[in-house]
This record gives sequence, structure tokens and C-alpha cells, in this order.
Amino acid sequence: MPNVYKIRKGLNIPIKGEAEKVFTRAEQAEAYAVKPIDFPNITPKLSVKEGDRIKAGSPIFFDKYHPEIVFTSPVSGEVHLIKRGEQRRILEIIITPDMEQEYEDFGTADPKSLSRDEVVEKILKSGLWPTLKQRPYSIVANPKDTPKAIHISTFDTAPLAPDIDFSVKDEFEAFQTGIDALSKLTNGIIHLNVNADYPPSNVICKAKGVQINKFSGPHPAGNVGVQIHHIDPINKGDIVWVVNPLDIIIIGRLFIKGIYDATKVIALAGSEVLKPRYFIVKTGASIKNIVKDNLAQSPDKLRFISGNVLTGNKISENGFLGFYDNMITVIPEGNHYEFMGWANPGFGKFSMSHSFFSWLAPWKKYKVHTNFNGGERAYVITGQYEKVLPMDIFPVHLIKAILAKDIDKMENLGIYEVAEEDFALCEYVCTSKTEVQSIIREGIDLMIKELG
Repeated sequence: MPNVYKIRKGLNIPIKGEAEKVFTRAEQAEAYAVKPIDFPNITPKLSVKEGDRIKAGSPIFFDKYHPEIVFTSPVSGEVHLIKRGEQRRILEIIITPDMEQEYEDFGTADPKSLSRDEVVEKILKSGLWPTLKQRPYSIVANPKDTPKAIHISTFDTAPLAPDIDFSVKDEFEAFQTGIDALSKLTNGIIHLNVNADYPPSNVICKAKGVQINKFSGPHPAGNVGVQIHHIDPINKGDIVWVVNPLDIIIIGRLFIKGIYDATKVIALAGSEVLKPRYFIVKTGASIKNIVKDNLAQSPDKLRFISGNVLTGNKISENGFLGFYDNMITVIPEGNHYEFMGWANPGFGKFSMSHSFFSWLAPWKKYKVHTNFNGGERAYVITGQYEKVLPMDIFPVHLIKAILAKDIDKMENLGIYEVAEEDFALCEYVCTSKTEVQSIIREGIDLMIKELG
């Protein structure tokens, strides 16, 4: 019998623009990008230069301190531009794709017949190792480690998040092959965490070699960090790995086809999308063709987000899908202000509390924007964070310990268990307008620097 976990704390934000469950194969993008900034704690060293011809699966860059971890191209084509930021930091490697795609051949294999070292070598060489993330710290896993368990969250409770059951419904063979490969990487359990409120697809519920756990409740019940906390909390010295279901399918294709096939299903959602729906694209695709002629107003009035509204990254209308992102969200830009907005009844505004009368219509969905409705102010304890963070930690005390750079207190208060996404709702409800997620990443970076 699966274990069932009921998450009681949290908050579902009702936003207009959920994607209709219709598949659309997007035209091949004009460009694709691999973005080193998607990978915290990675120091990129380029393997290519502008003008180089590459295949899908060819190395683009590698980690300076772990050169065995390579990052490869999702498409074949020409390296068009290496975009840099301040201090020549590499932001994007932009590739112009070929009409006919060519692939590096990594060879087919049955992962069940391979040793752990052979599976690791194959995933490393293909550039798919970065799909494996380590907790604590939410960074790319170290191939020299053996995790005590692997956790896979098969549902997402973030606002407008795609239905992963729908996204993977035709990928049974690739998903199971990916699970077989992951089983070689740990001596522990592979936890497949599903939504208890809805029956999972056959691809997920019939997977072999896994332990199924059921979760129900509001967001962030779908966050893998919250799930780990309730199943088997991370203590100092523990290492667990997490993988996204769509990335498991790509790993499975590597063993079945012998190539890096970066095709996946993403959702285009948001109140400013005329026809929100699902698109079949490749990792790193430009969103230009996806949003073309599908917006409610001019792009200069909109915020394009790779990911969801709580944890995603702002991109331009010609920007690129992030490596770990499975959705594009489009909402109004918050560049307008209301006179005495706080004093209005607020029938059209969503609030966690009863500050606005909108709480009388719990079924209603809202058109949200990016306006903070105020500026950063004194940081006070209000008890708001504890209402939306379903973890047995003291969130405000942890944040203050990070600000004070007190490593001992950070350890005692749960820094090993958290990542930015776990505190996204805390940031959303914060009266003080504090950028909580950035503080959490600063704390994680400090831990890595001081303790390794």
C-alpha cells in the first residue's frame, strides 16, 4: 500500500489562463540556447567558439571543477553567439539549428544489463547528468556520490503548472527505461511521489522498481523538497537526488535510441495567452514561435516567464526556455499604480487573508500582474510564513541566520532541507516585500563555500 501524506499548510493561487490539454507541435525554433546560469554552483568552461558546427549531443561547456560533467547541445547547427554579462560571465550559448538534425551516437543499451559505472559514464557523456539534482543545496549532483534515495515528484501544484500525467502519457517505454537507469545509481529506494487527489496515468502508476507515495493538499505539496521532508528528512551528511519526470523520459531515450533527444512537452499558460495549450518543443528553444500571434496585448506590456510565476525567470519575447522549466507563463507587467489601492474593496484582487472582499468568491480566478504593491520595508515576524510552509522548521529564524551568516544556526534551523522554490510562497505572502528566495540561495552558496 502506498504511503499517504496530507499537506495542510500552503496556498493555491487561482490565476486565469490554465493550458488546455491539447498537443501542438511547435515549428522548429529560430534558435536554441544553453544557459550556464540555469545551473547553480557551476563554473562553465567553453568547449566551443562562435561559428563552430556541432551535433545534438556535442559538448558546449563543462564544469571547471568537475570536468566530467559536460553540458551538450539539444540540437545540431552552428554556434551563433556566446552572450556574456558583467565580468564576462557566460549567460547564453545560442545555436542556430539545422533543418535536418544530426545526432552524436552514444550507442543503445539496456541499463539493467550495465554496471553503475557504465550507466554513469553514458549519462555523463551525453550531457544528461545535469538533469540529476542533489539535495541538500539543489545543485547538479556529484557523480562520485551514491545517494541514499532518489525522489521524483510526478505532479506540480504551482500556479498554472502543467499536468505531468498528460505530458508523459505516451512515453511508457522511455519512462520505465529511465527508471531502470536510475535504479543503478542508488542502493536505496526510488520514491515516485504522486497526487493522491487524482489517479496517475498508467505511465506512472505501472512503473516498476519504485515506491509510490501519495500526497494531497495545496501548493507546495508538489515540491519535491516538501515531499522529502515528510518521507525521510535530510540530515547533515545525507545526500539524495531528485529528477523531473520529463527528464527521466529523455534519459530513457538515450538508452533506447542512443542519442540525446531533448524533445519534451511544455505548457504555455497565463492570462495574456489567447490559446493556452501544450507544445512539443526541445530544451532551450526560443519562445518566439510559441507565443507568436497568441498574445492578448502587445509584448511590451507583458512579462514572459520561463517557469511558473513564483519561481520562474523573466525572459524576453525572444528569450529561451530554461533547462529545468516545463512551462512558459505570460502575465501583465506590473508597471501601473493605483491611487489608494489598499483602501479599495478589492473584489478583483486575490489575497491570502480577508483583506479584500474577494475571499467571498473562492471559486474565482484572477488576472495577476507583477506589481509589488509597495516597497521593501522593515522585516517583522507576522506568522505568515508558517501558514504556507509545510515543513517543520522556523522559516523567519532561518532567514535571519542566513543574513547574519551564522552557519551553526543555519544547520540547526534546516538549511540542508530547503531550496528556493520551497520559500516561494513565503516571498509571495511577505508583508515586508523581502526577496526570500534570493536570501535562501545566498545561504546555500555560503554553506557550499564554507563546508563544501
